[in-house]
Amino acid sequence: MSETPTSPAAATQFTPSEAHAALMARARQVMPGGVTSTARFNQALQAPFYVSRAVGSKLYDLDGREYIDLCCSHGASLLGHRHPAIVEALAQAAEIGYACSAEFEAHVQLAEQVCQLIPCSERVRFCTSGSEATLHLLRVCRAVTGRDKVMRIVGHFHGYHEFLYIGGQPPMDKLEENFVTPYLESPGIPAIMRSLVVPVPFNDLAALEVAVQQHGQECCALVLEPVNFNSGGIQPDPGYLPALRDITRRAGMLLFFDEVQASFKKSPGGAQQDFGVTPDVCTIGKSLGGGMPLSAFCGAAAVMDQFQPAGPVQHSGTFNAHLIQTLAGLAFVNQIRDPGFYPRLEALGRRLYAGFDDIVQRLGVPVCFPHHGARFNLLMGLDRPARNYSELKAHDRARTLAFIRESIMRGVYWADYGGGPAHHGFSIQHTEADIDRVLQVTEDALRTVWL
Repeated sequence: MSETPTSPAAATQFTPSEAHAALMARARQVMPGGVTSTARFNQALQAPFYVSRAVGSKLYDLDGREYIDLCCSHGASLLGHRHPAIVEALAQAAEIGYACSAEFEAHVQLAEQVCQLIPCSERVRFCTSGSEATLHLLRVCRAVTGRDKVMRIVGHFHGYHEFLYIGGQPPMDKLEENFVTPYLESPGIPAIMRSLVVPVPFNDLAALEVAVQQHGQECCALVLEPVNFNSGGIQPDPGYLPALRDITRRAGMLLFFDEVQASFKKSPGGAQQDFGVTPDVCTIGKSLGGGMPLSAFCGAAAVMDQFQPAGPVQHSGTFNAHLIQTLAGLAFVNQIRDPGFYPRLEALGRRLYAGFDDIVQRLGVPVCFPHHGARFNLLMGLDRPARNYSELKAHDRARTLAFIRESIMRGVYWADYGGGPAHHGFSIQHTEADIDRVLQVTEDALRTVWL
């Protein structure tokens, strides 16, 4: 399947099996690029990574080869794959009869659980994806404040809709320009949408104060990932999030935590619990559905009660809180409420992160693994975590892709994200043996691409 590399960064070339190549050929005839989602084309392999089944901490390809999963559905599978509680929930939904666009007692039960767990959540609404959650929550922020613009942090990600897929992750050669003319992150976004976005750098309170002085009266909210998982796992500086709480209150802006990724990865209350700062509103998702497509947006009653029928703001959808996802969400919440859940997750993290640190120190390579709870990042070319997006200029995409390819060839699956400094993780079903195998493969792959 592979050849021994002859130079450090050249690394192994992936050769698809006959079954893999045949399925790729079929897929390209009926789907753009042969995939149903851009990120599913693995650039490290120059091919989709086809899975025939997923069980526990493992994925299996078309030829039955086993891989330890470090993608975990981009953070959605915190319980791992085919968890018994989720299997039971799906069977329960089938027995009840999952009528769409009807309210069940399960919806109330899940809403009660979310409001108990998430500090800012006095009210909650459910939807399917994180992009939907940020879209609908931004709408109510505008309605409540009467302001059209939104302030967002550069490097952070809030979904693929036109209101927030602007100015978040510009190319490094356009970074300074981005603060004047926000970067459109995809063709097809009307240029006029730029006028509604005010980008500011992360962990820079002085720059934020200037932006608020200039634009605060026009901005409905400051939106950010409390941990910037989507660009290097950048943590907030000590005191940064409390300062945001104070600055936004003074400016009459809502503080909007996008916790689609951060929620539940370290604690039941998400980053709000982890850092002790309560925003006005937040989005949660990924893990919430136990691997099923479920997200939510939450906040203070004064904001959330603006949604119809309590208020004038529209939010609806046939598949909002489908019973399958809702019952899976209840099963997920029951699992994370188990007293042993987070100690177990934390123990796995200690083993993995200490092992990562030991490897890079012994090898003497400029690599680091910023982490928060069960989610972590891989930075190639940096020997310490970044503080803001601009410091990611040193990240080595080519070596990252080579490392990921080497790891996959050795039986550990990382999603590639185009070689960018994005996030990876583990689940509650990973074992100590899985962690040890990941560490061995990581060391072997790093040796191949660096030494």
